[in-house]
Amino acid sequence: MTNKKKTTIALFGASALALGLAACGDGGDGGDSGAESELQDSYVVVSDTSFVPFAFEEGGEFVGFDMDIINTIADRVGFEVELETTNFDGIIPGLQTGSFEIAIAGIGITEERAEIIDYTSPYYMSGLRIAVPIDDEEIQGVEDLEGATIATRLGSTSAAYIEANIDGATANTYEQLDQAYLSVEGGSSDAILYDAPNVEYYVSTAGEGSLKVTGELFEAENYGIAVTQGHPELVEAMNDALAEMIEDGTYSDIHQEWFGEEPAWLDDLAAQAD
Repeated sequence: MTNKKKTTIALFGASALALGLAACGDGGDGGDSGAESELQDSYVVVSDTSFVPFAFEEGGEFVGFDMDIINTIADRVGFEVELETTNFDGIIPGLQTGSFEIAIAGIGITEERAEIIDYTSPYYMSGLRIAVPIDDEEIQGVEDLEGATIATRLGSTSAAYIEANIDGATANTYEQLDQAYLSVEGGSSDAILYDAPNVEYYVSTAGEGSLKVTGELFEAENYGIAVTQGHPELVEAMNDALAEMIEDGTYSDIHQEWFGEEPAWLDDLAAQAD
């Protein structure tokens, strides 16, 4: 995997970094005041490591698409990653309070979130998909979910979608994604509605023979790397690194490693990169 050596593991909720470090220069210099000089040597990065194949634990290491993306960006920008892990629903509050400065966990870019946190340019294009028990013939699309019990991840845009758009549905929300899939396999939920790449990956691996994907992709959504507000120099530097990765083929190589193919939407992603 790419740049694993850049990642060190820290316990969530341990001592947070002093957030003023980025803006503190060496007094009396009067010299460079550009974005590069304001960057820290290291940043606390948080992820939810139940989001296969984006971030998960394997052989005592945290690996996945998101891990390779953030470690490659960090290597190019020139900072060390101090990795913390938490449940997805704790990510946005933690960014707001400054418990960590960066988060990468398949975080959908929404107008509501953008009011309280900052984002990089999109690094992945996704959408929502449905999976049901393999012998289910009743649910064939989102219109068939009315009145159903639907598993999803706590604090996700898919949970918000269920509440706002599916009449009579009950959202069974879980902190860990494997619990959501197990609730469908065990009969506690009628279906799971979640981000397409994760649903498709689970059904083709752990859920093979017990679950199937049904219906079409809907609610197109871009993922961004989230940043605590007040770090424009960091956002700019990561955007530059991401654009460079897309242009020189590094991004495609990482995508092929984890998804087996180049992204069909690569040109669209490149157009949105700064």
